[in-house]
Amino acid sequence: MVKNVALAMIWCVFDIISMEKEIAELEQSVISQDFWDDATVAQSKMRRLAELKKNVGQWRAVEYKAAELDELILLNEESPSSDMDNEIEVEMVQLIASLDDMEFKLAFASPYDMRNAIVAIHAGAGGVDSQDWADMLLRMYLAWAERHSYKTEILDKSSGEEAGIKSITIEISGDYAYGYLKSEHGVHRLIRLSPFDSDHARHTSFALAEVMPEVESNVDIEIRPEDVRVEAYRSSGPGGQNVQKVSSAVRIVHIPSGIVVTSQTERSQHQNKEIAMRILTARLFKIELAKRDEECARLKGKHISAEWGNQIRSYTLHPYHLVKDHRTGFESGNTDAVLGGEIDAFINAYLRLTME
Repeated sequence: MVKNVALAMIWCVFDIISMEKEIAELEQSVISQDFWDDATVAQSKMRRLAELKKNVGQWRAVEYKAAELDELILLNEESPSSDMDNEIEVEMVQLIASLDDMEFKLAFASPYDMRNAIVAIHAGAGGVDSQDWADMLLRMYLAWAERHSYKTEILDKSSGEEAGIKSITIEISGDYAYGYLKSEHGVHRLIRLSPFDSDHARHTSFALAEVMPEVESNVDIEIRPEDVRVEAYRSSGPGGQNVQKVSSAVRIVHIPSGIVVTSQTERSQHQNKEIAMRILTARLFKIELAKRDEECARLKGKHISAEWGNQIRSYTLHPYHLVKDHRTGFESGNTDAVLGGEIDAFINAYLRLTME
């Protein structure tokens, strides 16, 4: 029967009983008098509670649907009917689709997958072509986010001197944004006829995409004031020209790790400092995840240089059109669609690979 086979697998993998136990414990803590003494921790628990209720509700609905289908099958065995056969077939197709969709969510095993994503894109080897390629990647991710009704915010940007961008950091906000976009972490290679070469020769360009989960302040990681050095400088635009007379841009150096982050998108030095701290915290948090265990190390990925030999995906626009992911083998000849934000097939192929 449907219930005995499919649902047994669900209980085994997801341990719904434990989820319901955690829900009860969180609900009990919510009603305690001191629950909101630490607003940050309280909000984190409320988000966890809402997510657990959503997941358990979905699984319980599938269980109920499977039980109904079992009863329908038994009735049809006792009194066969062509109409009931058709109804069973329709219900079965719907149930299988629901199970497939929920099975896919096994790829979101990390508690951080449900969070917003911070995506940093850096131009690599290839000069102005790579800076233009980094800008193309940015447009691809912004288009993907728009397709999924995700919100986007530019946290920091360094424009190229002739075209494109040297680096940019954006936040993409929405359910499971990090869970989906973690598949994009790595080097992306572009092969095309260069629009910046007078001979119109074929060029290979590289850009690195870093993907980090949003960090909950004072919950995930703590940065000691004595471990950071904050420097203010004037914001600059394309070509390096100063665009402000006031030193509002902020550079933060994390002394123990050597990590340097900047922010110059806002007019206020205070706002830029807040943004830079968010980016720094996200970078440090991802490093911390890698230290905790091997599963978290998969979240971080390796810190790799943007050059030959390290690409996760190649985008070939000449002499033929092909986008190929080197981890999964998935490919598409519709390069315009892919660069226009249609990357779900690549993301899904990677996530399914991690489930195997």
